[in-house]
Amino acid sequence: MTKPDALIFDTRGGAFPSPQLAPVSAVQLTDAFWAPRLETNRVRTLPTQYLQLEETGCLDNFRRAAGQEGLKFRGWVFADTDLYKWLEAAIWALASGPLPELEARIESAVALIEGAQDTDGYLNTAFMFDRAPERWATINTEGNNHHELYSAGHFFQAAVAHYRATGSERLIAVAKRLADHIAVAIGPGEGQKHGVDAHPEVEMGLVELFRITGERRYLESARYQLDARRGMGRINGAEYPFLPIREYDRLVGHAVCAVYLMAGVADVYAETDEPALGALLERLWANMTQALMYITGGIGPRWDNEAFGADYELPDRAYAETCATVGSIMWSARMLVQEQDAKYADLIELSLYNGFLSGISLDGQSYYYQNVLGDDGTQRRQAWFGCACCPPNMARLFAQLPGYFYSVAPGCVFVNLYASGEAHLTLPADETQEAREVQLIQETNYPWDGRIQITVQSEGKFSIALRLPAWARDVSLSINDEALPNPVAGDYARLTGEWKIGDVIVLDLPMPVRQIVAHPRATSLFGRVALMRGPLVYCFEQEDNPFVDVRDIRITPTSKFTPELDQGLLGGVVALRGDAGVVNEKDWAGALYREASESGEAELEARAVTAIPYYAWANRGAGAMAVWVKRG
Repeated sequence: MTKPDALIFDTRGGAFPSPQLAPVSAVQLTDAFWAPRLETNRVRTLPTQYLQLEETGCLDNFRRAAGQEGLKFRGWVFADTDLYKWLEAAIWALASGPLPELEARIESAVALIEGAQDTDGYLNTAFMFDRAPERWATINTEGNNHHELYSAGHFFQAAVAHYRATGSERLIAVAKRLADHIAVAIGPGEGQKHGVDAHPEVEMGLVELFRITGERRYLESARYQLDARRGMGRINGAEYPFLPIREYDRLVGHAVCAVYLMAGVADVYAETDEPALGALLERLWANMTQALMYITGGIGPRWDNEAFGADYELPDRAYAETCATVGSIMWSARMLVQEQDAKYADLIELSLYNGFLSGISLDGQSYYYQNVLGDDGTQRRQAWFGCACCPPNMARLFAQLPGYFYSVAPGCVFVNLYASGEAHLTLPADETQEAREVQLIQETNYPWDGRIQITVQSEGKFSIALRLPAWARDVSLSINDEALPNPVAGDYARLTGEWKIGDVIVLDLPMPVRQIVAHPRATSLFGRVALMRGPLVYCFEQEDNPFVDVRDIRITPTSKFTPELDQGLLGGVVALRGDAGVVNEKDWAGALYREASESGEAELEARAVTAIPYYAWANRGAGAMAVWVKRG
């Protein structure tokens, strides 16, 4: 067993041992943006989610599997994953400080899981007792919808988190019995079930279990899932090309399945360094970011089968499932530690502030499953879902978030994300230098302001690499008030020197309001524009523009918007206020169509308008919202 360390995932023993994300417990955020959200997650979101697990029968399913009489199974056959994701979230949340009630619920959940495991190692509460003959029945069938391996993968991740955060081996013991059962039941050998789960997830869990235990059969089980896969899987009737996974040239099918699978590919690649897998990851990540992704980082436009569409198919009525954004972040984080390329951290940042954060209300109590970019006011968050994959997935990522801010490598700290707080980091040793401790204090009002100050609290020679977002222009950088040559956006600025305690680095990222247009092949967005400032996407919501139908707003290339910090608005945001043209409905006199020759472009009247950060929409009264508006 490897030594416990609060790492979200651990590549230190593989083909790419560094950089490595910081342990969750090594970073304490104190900023005004993320720290309150993490605390809300700890004290409000996780407790209410636990009550939902009780009310929906998820916890009773485990009690029933353990032998408690009088209970019936309730929910989807993969309902166990709701508890596993909640448990992982709760475990990581304790890295920010003790919470006795949360700790008690974790202990209760661990006991429930231990009691639910069958004597042969099988663990899935849906297929107990009279349904035991159905175990593994849908592996490699067209329906393929029992998702037993998907559920196992989420359990493995929770078990690994429990060990890394607490040092306890209780859940690891359960996980090993289940993984051993899977290794015997499923694989290429005679007498085994040959096939895969339609919903990837187990690949990541098995690789992490291998990393802790050193049992290579778990890695081989994960690799078999990749080798045996033809297409991204079949789910809900969706069709996928039946090609070997290494031959894919674009992402297809169910968006969550696709990005979970790529995260699993990245984990296997990190242990094997197989060139074909590395090329696949590069190829499909480029396809996702260059042709399939919304401006918010959301992915998957189709409400039918929750799927990717054709290249540049990006309608406002996006499906953009919150879990798909979480999966995209998981994939990008794995790419980041393999290459430490700023583009991966850029996408993590974009997705966190927009496509992810829009999935939860400001009070942490209600959620979006789908994240549309334009709405008439009918799309509202819900307290829970029949298929409740998104809420605990969000809680899990919130709890893990401190670990994404920094990466460490021999002799270097990489600053991936920006927020006030303290980092107590261990730079690993290599053949040229010993391990060393580095402490940094970061101060900033990001994302509202682009000034970032980092105070070094450790002495000695090492490097500090600061990410310069690709959106940044006219970046300035100084050490102890001495200006450095202009750094290049879209890269890390690596500062190496003999540091003294109290040395101060200042990075200034100007944040002008930017007008963004889409690729001309994105026909649903042609002739339209969206607003961004720093990492944030903005939208127009009816609440702030009561005298204007937001669908009628037109922005010209010369339109000016002024950022204004409004502490009383939506928990305190920088709003964008400016003038825009608005279509005069009277000119149409009830007509649906007109000849273009009559007037050409519609006549516009000037109006003052306000845009708010996209993540904050739908936290007030119901009303229309638009990210993309037409250019006047």
